[in-house]
Amino acid sequence: MGSSSSDVSGPRPVGIHWEYAIPLLAVHLAAALVLIPSLFSWSGLVLALVGTHLFGMLGINICYHRLLTHRSLAVPRWLEQTLATIAIFSLEDSPVRWVATHRLHHAHSDAAADPHSPVHGISWAHTGWLVRPAPDRRTLAFFDRYARDVLAVPYYRWFEKRPMRVLWVYLAQIPLFALAGWLFGLACGDTPAQATLLAGSWVVWGVLLRTVLVWHQTWCVNSLSHLFGYRNYETGENSRNNWLVALLAAGEGWHNNHHHDPVSASVQHRWWEIDITYYVILLLARLGLARDIVLPRHIRQANAANTPRTSSAVMTTSQ
Repeated sequence: MGSSSSDVSGPRPVGIHWEYAIPLLAVHLAAALVLIPSLFSWSGLVLALVGTHLFGMLGINICYHRLLTHRSLAVPRWLEQTLATIAIFSLEDSPVRWVATHRLHHAHSDAAADPHSPVHGISWAHTGWLVRPAPDRRTLAFFDRYARDVLAVPYYRWFEKRPMRVLWVYLAQIPLFALAGWLFGLACGDTPAQATLLAGSWVVWGVLLRTVLVWHQTWCVNSLSHLFGYRNYETGENSRNNWLVALLAAGEGWHNNHHHDPVSASVQHRWWEIDITYYVILLLARLGLARDIVLPRHIRQANAANTPRTSSAVMTTSQ
């Protein structure tokens, strides 16, 4: 699963990777427009809160993480690529790069090759690793080694031919949100000027702030869930189950459970370790949109031994 933190050695990279640093800084600064009173709206606030969970859960948790990285489930190709586009709307890198980086993390968790181990400090694990040069992780050879299956899909390979395409796809949602907000305002009886302000509100709250919130949800898994919390399993690295991160990130904070059994579609190993993301996966299965769902290890082992055991991973306790 990975090496212990004692294997970490060597200095951190120096310099700035501007291709990532500029968008990160720009979106954070633009999201600060929520402080302008005229850009506040209740509908914009709802978009930010609901959008954070939907874009983060559907795009990052389900698609990038459990589907593309760990192959914990399968969905129709049209749905997979729709979910991947939702992930791109959160500007967390291309599918190929996200998957390759995360698989590297699992291969060398909290060791020297781990791209975002908090043994270098919480700020490094949270954000710092993103803005430092890492030329060895931005090559076709690296992508081919760690994400060959994803790179083989034409839609995902399209983004690697021109990496800026991720940014352009992300930016394309801004006029869509603005138009939707403007039309919504007019439909509610606003004047054109009021509708224009609402359009701005939907962009600032529903796109920019939501993007920042999704970012920090994901980054908290990398940082807080490798520093604070409890452990159900000895996994050879420093992963923790962190209830706060699990609450914010729809289950992803049960990180020690995940490192114990990365291929499982569920990280709910005790009844109270609620994994909302897995419930959505089960809903997709009920709708006929998900199949080949990988159950937790103890259930797989019980099924393999033909031992009578519940087939549901939702309310099953660990061990």
